[in-house]
Amino acid sequence: MAGKVYLIGAGPGDPDLLTVRALRLIQAAAVVVHDRLVSPEIMALTPPAARRIPVGKAAGFHSVPQDRINRMLADLAREGHDVIRLKGGDPLIFGRGSEEAEHLAAAGIPYAYVPGITAAQGAACSTGVPLTHRGLATGVRYVTGHRARDAALDLDWQGLADPGTTLVVYMGAANMAEIAARLIAAGMPVDLPVLAVAHATTPREMRMPSTLAQIGADLARTPLEAPVLFIVGHVAGLYASAALPLPRKLGAHLRVVGHG
Repeated sequence: MAGKVYLIGAGPGDPDLLTVRALRLIQAAAVVVHDRLVSPEIMALTPPAARRIPVGKAAGFHSVPQDRINRMLADLAREGHDVIRLKGGDPLIFGRGSEEAEHLAAAGIPYAYVPGITAAQGAACSTGVPLTHRGLATGVRYVTGHRARDAALDLDWQGLADPGTTLVVYMGAANMAEIAARLIAAGMPVDLPVLAVAHATTPREMRMPSTLAQIGADLARTPLEAPVLFIVGHVAGLYASAALPLPRKLGAHLRVVGHG
């Protein structure tokens, strides 16, 4: 009998932010297929005897193509394994969880989603910068700053250039200078605050306060290691006064960089 595939959101990195269900499944795992962005702290929760299969992706380099991952999940389940598919953040927010689920459904393999805290929520809470704030932002939009197969960015720049809406850019470190320039050309203020957060909620967290006009130069001077999230909007201007220290176990390694 085929096993079941659990498409699990591992959250932004801090194990304390896992859901109870995700933790229970991870700790009982026999087979774990995991993305590159799943933190080592969370991978350490898997049983020592578990089979770990990395399928991570980086900009311009996919160690395992998505169609092969889809087939791998189905094949492992057909062998009778319950498969833990671990993804950073939430499996349904830029996580391709629905693509994998679609393949599994077509193959007759049972699956279940386990939600996770997405990176935007984790970064907002660790830095103290809200995603919405009365008088500053009445809404928030999540967009990807990277296209599959390195295709050109085709975002709705005019639609995104709303200073009353917080813009959160995932996977945008390589293209953030272009993204900023396109937003400015569409009418965004050059001095609009930007906060870049790398490895949010983990001991490796780094924060870079900047502006839309300056973020490209800041990143060129001080590159941030993925995963990097960008909070663009007036709420990012609250960082200096609203920044929260990380919990004691994490805060000793916190770095703030940049010239914003």
